Formats: sequence, structure tokens, C-alpha cells
Amino acid sequence: MISSRFRRRGSPAFLLTLAFFAARLLWLSPPTHAQGTRLWSESRLEELERGTPNGVAITSDGHLVPGPESKAILTTPSTYVWAVAADHEGNAYLATGTPATVLRVGPDGKTTTLFTTRDMSVQVVRVGPDGAVYAATLPSGKVYRLDPHAENKTDETATVVFDPAGTQEKPKYVWDLAFDARGRLYIATGAPAAIYRVSGGGGNNPSKAELFYKSDEEHIRSITFDKSGNLIAGSDGTGLVYRIDPAGKAFVLYDAPKKEITSVIVAPDGTIYAAGVGEKGRNNLPPLPVTGQVTATITIITPGSVQAFNGNTLIPEGSELYEIPHGDGPPRKLWTGHDDILYSLAWTPDGVLAATGNRGRIYRIHDDGTWADVAHLEASQVTGFADSANGLYVSTANSGKLFLLSHGESAEGTYLSEVFDAGAFAQWGRAEVELGATPQTSIQMYARAGNIENPQRAWGDWKQLTPNTGAIGIDSSRFMQWKLVEHPGSVVGAVAINYLPVNLPPMVDEVMVAPGARANSMQQQPGQPQQITINFPSSQNSGITFGQEPGREPLSAVRDRTAVTVRWAAHDDNGDELSFALYYRGEGEHNWQFLRDHIRERFDSFDSSQLPDGHYRIRVVASDALSHNPGEALTGERVSDEFVVDTTPPVVSGVEAHLAAGKIHVSLTAADATSPVTHAEYSIDAGRWQYVAPVGGIADALTEQFQFDAPVPAPRPDADPPVDRGEHVISIRVLDRYDNAVTVKAVVH
Repeated sequence: MISSRFRRRGSPAFLLTLAFFAARLLWLSPPTHAQGTRLWSESRLEELERGTPNGVAITSDGHLVPGPESKAILTTPSTYVWAVAADHEGNAYLATGTPATVLRVGPDGKTTTLFTTRDMSVQVVRVGPDGAVYAATLPSGKVYRLDPHAENKTDETATVVFDPAGTQEKPKYVWDLAFDARGRLYIATGAPAAIYRVSGGGGNNPSKAELFYKSDEEHIRSITFDKSGNLIAGSDGTGLVYRIDPAGKAFVLYDAPKKEITSVIVAPDGTIYAAGVGEKGRNNLPPLPVTGQVTATITIITPGSVQAFNGNTLIPEGSELYEIPHGDGPPRKLWTGHDDILYSLAWTPDGVLAATGNRGRIYRIHDDGTWADVAHLEASQVTGFADSANGLYVSTANSGKLFLLSHGESAEGTYLSEVFDAGAFAQWGRAEVELGATPQTSIQMYARAGNIENPQRAWGDWKQLTPNTGAIGIDSSRFMQWKLVEHPGSVVGAVAINYLPVNLPPMVDEVMVAPGARANSMQQQPGQPQQITINFPSSQNSGITFGQEPGREPLSAVRDRTAVTVRWAAHDDNGDELSFALYYRGEGEHNWQFLRDHIRERFDSFDSSQLPDGHYRIRVVASDALSHNPGEALTGERVSDEFVVDTTPPVVSGVEAHLAAGKIHVSLTAADATSPVTHAEYSIDAGRWQYVAPVGGIADALTEQFQFDAPVPAPRPDADPPVDRGEHVISIRVLDRYDNAVTVKAVVH
């Protein structure tokens, strides 16, 4: 920062914003502890959601209970696995995108490529009653029949059972497939929305496809059958749930608040569950990206289905789950996920499982509206379920993986907390765990600590501890993490760890001084001095961040040449309450002089008369004594840039004025003890003021010479005639850098 004595001449004092940034001070005093023991507690859902469960479910009321175990089976070469199906032998079939394939994954994890297509993705895969695998591709909209034992089929060699080009409507998408009790294949399409039926699974003749139902919606997104043989269908457009009888007659069961029904399932008792996303009347998705080796131009999603969008962007309106009871009961909204996109549903006796993105979560939702987060998978979107004897297969996208979710509770589930930052080196005390009615032996607890945020970088080892007893026995450190191991029947309501951080000194981050300004929080009234705002220079530098400590808001002030305002930014890493003291030191002095203390605000104004004219610096000292026992307080300080106090006008000497050739010739000398003389102004016979520069033109010295010729003005026609026409009065006003002014006059004849 340039010193104030070298600033551009003529700058008014109140505009000086002197500040600099210095390295943080080191302290040599032995460490003392911050005020009081603190508690790191996690008991609410939003807190527990930041951890990592595996075989542990997080309930909506903030409890940790045993949940299903999730096991990673396969990471595919594809970015997306859009659907999964399973056969009676426990094989899983994956519909992938980028690259677009159908994979068979055996119970032993062995993977075989059944089908590869030039399309962008395989959108749906189902296993038919005949044991064949049926796959629908995007954007061609074709459906292929695959032999589960034949490998490496392609677009040319696989059997096509449905080709939209052979239909009158020529739909552009296939979104879902389902089989009725007679083994007939039903195909849900979009653009336009229609459902086609292929008898006998299609065989080898795609021309057998017949139009079963046509909707005025944009897409039929999801279909399934109830026990009575009715087709249940969800649409994209206005979010309708249809019941379509075997003759193709449709009845709208529910007009959902959301625009797109991404999944429908039917429970054994006939209850229908439907997943809804997106706001009606709005296209929530960007255009469908063209990936892979697609040669066609794709511009046909308007609006787009969430399933077609291969990105990783949240839909801000979230998702909803609806329950449509069997019988006369009205539909109702069962669950709302503000940050999740519902992709697929699966019914279980313990509740409806919901596959969501874009956080890779699986939820179990109960009929009473309560729910649990049962799995955090290492992927952005959970896209589909397929039941098997070994468990529930789960497909994901971003990245394309296959997981297996156990049917029952995990025999031993773990929950890993988030990494906690104490903000400073801390001692760790007792762990408190709320167990409810479960015995303490149903869980084990471990903890580890370190001094870097990443636990994989040289942290201490896990140490088993006994909660609700004494200190956990972990070495002092800044970061902490705990882990729970739960067994069937256990319930954990809250976990908390006591800690005592080492006291750290407060930091004064920035100091600035504004001479000629007085802080004033009152609103300006008519006739009051001009209001100004005093901001820190760093407020205009987006690269500098001090956090949200108080005192950084704009400070209102008024112009006042008799005042000096100091403001500073300070923080305390322990969150202690701070007070401040001010000291000043003049140029060439060694000792700091006391100005005032016990200041609670982050600014102070004082009369400049307390400081004689000269060059000064202010030292701001912050103390955390308000939050500590006597003798345990720490301090931090910062010194301002140099600033100038100048309230004395220049001294004018050697004034000479005489008439010559109709002009007044004036010469004088002006000197100021503190700041440079900037300019002069003159007025003849009470006329207007005229600017005059010093000799040489540059005003950069404490002493300046002025010589000028002032034309004598003509008499004003409306003025009284002077007694002496040859007499004139010239007034000369001289100003210094801080607008201090002195006025002298001379009478000439």
C-alpha cells in the first residue's frame, strides 16, 4: 500500500482507505484452554446423512438401526446402467449406455456380453416368461429378443421384435417393457405416447406388434400389471396414472402433482405406488446429450424424460411417492424428497424401496409416511431393481455398477461418521451414546483422530472405546471420526463426544484508518454533513476471504474534518467474545501511546485534536479475556498503514499585489508543516473564485510559490459606483492536501 504522503494530490482525507495484509502473528505463551467443554453431537437426520452407512439404516426420526447389506458386484465399462433384470437362476442382466450393451452377470460374478448396439444406450431390459432377454434401445426405439446363452449379438444379428418404423405412429422412444399372464409383451413408448402389444413375445416377426393403447400425453414412462390383468401405466406430460383393462380401455386413477411418473409398482394387496418427478408445465432437463457413436441428430426430447437425461444435475423440485389404495380409498402423497430424483420402485414386506439420484441413495418408505435411508451407493444415480433368490440386484449410473442388496438385516452393519473439525487442537473426553432399550453389547464403537482432514493421510489407528463411561483415550488432535458396528435389534438415537479445544489467540485481519470521517449509524437528515461509507479495501478483492466474522458490513459515516475513524476486522478460531484496545504512534517515535480500550465494536471514532498534526499509525489489540478466566486470555494485534492528521491550514507570507497594465500582479509564499500545499484560489472585489497553480505547475512540496496576473473585472452595471474607481480588493485562499484553507487579502490602487 502506498503511504498517504505519496498519494495523488488533492485527494480529500476522508477517502483514504489505508490497509495492508501481514502474516499472522506467532505466539510464544504456553497453550491455555478455550472457554468450557464443548460437545460434538449427531442425532438429527440431516447430521447423520453426512456419514457413510453400510448395513445400517438412517431413519427419518434420526436413529441408526440395522439395515440391508449392500455389496458391490460389478463395475461395468459403461457410464450408465439404466435397468437390471434377473432370471430364476440368479443371473442379472444389465442395460447399459456409453457404451450400449446388454451384459449377463452370473451369481459368481462372471460377466458375458450378450448384445452390443450402435445406439446410444440400452434403456430397458426384461426377462420374458420364455426365458429370453428383451432389450429396448435409444434412440432407435427397437426391441430385441436375445438368447441368454448366445454371446456378442449386434444390431444386425439379434432378433428384432419391435421396430417403431413399422408402426403408423412411429414413436421415437421405448421406456418400459412388461409381460402379461399369457406371455404377451407390452411396450411403453413416447413421442407419441402409446403402448404396443406383441403376441408370443414377438417371435421373429416385428410386424406382429399391434397398437394396444394411445394416449394424448407425451410419453408412457412406466408400466406393470396388477393381479386382475389390468395394465397400470404412468405418463410423462401431466403425470397421469392409468388403469387399462385387457381390452385396451383406460381409466385415469390419479392426476399427480408432478409431471412425470417414472415408476409404478403393485403390492400384493393391490395397492399401487407411483413415483413422480418434475414440475408441470416446465421442462426441467437440458437437451439429451449425444454420446457414443450415434450418427443421427437427436433433437426430439421436448420436454425430456428424466430417464433420458444422462447428466448429473439435480431437479430442484425434487420427487414424490404416491400411494393409490386398492378399492375406494383416495390417493395420497406418501413421501417427498426435495433433493432426490426417483428412478425406480420395488415392493418389499418392510416397505417400498425407492432408487434415487443424484446422491446414490436407496430409501425404504413405510405406509405411515416414515422412512429410512438404507443405502449410500458409490454412484450418482440408483436406476433399477431386480429381485433374485440371492438378494435384490441394484443398477446405478455415473458410474455404471451392479450391487446386491440383502433381503434381510445385515448381521453386522457399520456406520462411519463424517470427519469432525474441532477448529483447533483439542482434548477428547467421554463419548455419549443414546441406546434406547437396546443393550450396550449390541453395538461396538471405535474412534480415530488426526491433524489433517483426510483420514487416509497418517491418522491414528481405530481404537475401540466404551461409550457412556470415561474419556475415550484418543490423543489430542484437531480432527475426529467415530464408527459404530450394529447388530440385529440395536437402535442408536444419538452420538456425542465431549472435547476441549486449545485456546488460540484472536486475529486482527485488517485495519484501516479514515481521517476526516466520523462513524454514524443514524440516517442522514436534511442539513447534516454528507454521508459516506467506509469499506475495507479487501471487500473488493474476491480472492480474500475472512469468513463471516462480525464487523465487515459497510460502515456508515459522515464527513468531519475534526474526526478520525478506525475500523478493523477480527476473528477468533475458538469463537470467543472479543474486546479491543487502540494505541497510536507518531513518525519517528518508538513507544505506543494508549488511546482507548474495552471497545466491543469493530470500529471507533475519535477527535483528531487528540493527535497533533503529523504522520501516525494505529495499533489494534484484540483480547479474548471476556471468555476466559483471569490470566488465561490471549491477544492478537495488527498495525495500520501510515495516515496523516492535518487540521492546520497553511501559513501565507510575502504577499505582494499591485496594478500593472490593467492587471493585478500577485506573488506570495505558502507553507504547511504537515502536508503539501495543493493550490490557491483568488477573488477580486467579491467575485467568483479562480483556481491558481503554484509556480512550476506541480504542487508536491510543503512550501510553494505563487505568482499570477489577475485581470481586473469590468464594473457591474447594476452596482453602485465606487468612491474610488482605482481601488480593488483581491482575496487569496490557499489549501493543503487535506482541504485546510487560509485566506488573506490585499488592497491595490
